[in-house]
This record gives sequence, C-alpha cells and structure tokens, in this order.
Amino acid sequence: MSYGAVVFDLDGTLIDSLEDLADAVNQALGINGFPPRATGCYKYFIGKGPKVMVSRALPEDKRNNDAVVEKCLTDFNSIYSRAFNVKTTLYDGIPDLLNELSERGLKKAILTNKPHVFTEKYVEDLLADWNFEVVIGQRDEIPRKPDPSGALRISRELGIDSSQMVYLGDSGVDMLTAVGAGMLPVGVLWGFRTGDELRENGAEHLIETPMELLSIIDL
Repeated sequence: MSYGAVVFDLDGTLIDSLEDLADAVNQALGINGFPPRATGCYKYFIGKGPKVMVSRALPEDKRNNDAVVEKCLTDFNSIYSRAFNVKTTLYDGIPDLLNELSERGLKKAILTNKPHVFTEKYVEDLLADWNFEVVIGQRDEIPRKPDPSGALRISRELGIDSSQMVYLGDSGVDMLTAVGAGMLPVGVLWGFRTGDELRENGAEHLIETPMELLSIIDL
C-alpha cells in the first residue's frame, strides 16, 4: 500500500498537554468549590472535548448538573486560554517524524476534539516549523470524533482517498474514527491510553516511538 498522507490526533499524540489541561481544570474546580483531581486521572478524562473532560472531573453527583458543568467549563476556558502552553511540549521524536514525512512528500493534517481556537494556538506555537495542509479542531459544523466526518473532510480537501491515509492517535476514539473513515488506524503508546484500548477499538498497528511509523508506511 502506498500512503499519501498522515492525519494526527493532537493531545497525547503530537503534544503532551496533560499537565496544562489538568492544572486548568483543577483551578476551575477549585473556583467552584470542588476538590482537584490527580493529574494522572486526566488521561482518561481527555479525548471527547472539554465539556466531557470537565464533567468527568466533577464529583459524580454533579456531572449531570448542566449549570454546574457549564460554569466550570466557562472557568476552564478562561484559565486555559491564558495558560495553554505553560508545560505543554512536543513528544520526543515528533520533530524528527514530521521532518521525515515532509522530506518524503507526505501530506500532514490534524484532526482533534480540542476546540479549534486552541488547536490553532498549538499549531502556531509548537508546530509552526511544519506545514499541516488541513487542521480541524472541534467546531459546531463538524461532528466530534469518533464520527468520521472530519477525517473524510480531510480526505476530500487533500484529494487523497482515505484508504491511502494513516490516522495516528492515542485513544480508542481515534481508532474508531480511523476505522469509520477507512484509514489505517495506528495507535501510539506514548500517549494517554493503553495498548489494550487501542487494539479493542481497531488499531492495526501499535508503535512505541514516532519514528516507528515510517516502517509501517514503507510496508
């Protein structure tokens, strides 16, 4: 199979944003009188957008209280907009992978459930050295992953059949998205979720370091 493009998830795949996300949500919880969560918990809260993340972080008896969730979400957005890049970095090996993909002429795109405004900030702040032809973060007109609509939109915009595209992500949501769009689902083990979750949701390959992707593309 000849692949023409790689679509990347963002959090847990390209960038290690766990601490900044956890810090911002915990501050929002504190403002509203709720206890913080351990940073490690956020590995399982992240992946379906900020509202779900905030809801999961709340005490169980508050998660279905729309007013509480919306207030905490508003506070989170305000805090995170000021401190989205305090501790966040690219994962080791990502610059080398992006350089090699560029050298080979493969197109690159990002599809994430992170709000589009924050996605663009990270692209400008941490990923400006590489050209991502399409960047899609969460916005109203595109259903969130695992709905494959965003992935298929990238396929159309790039003019590359989805069967000739790799989707690289760290969660079951990412793998379901790839399967639904007809892309090759590759799970990363340096992110927020486990290999078992990735396999159970359709990962055809698992990689421990970014450069291992090249051997899959070369198959």
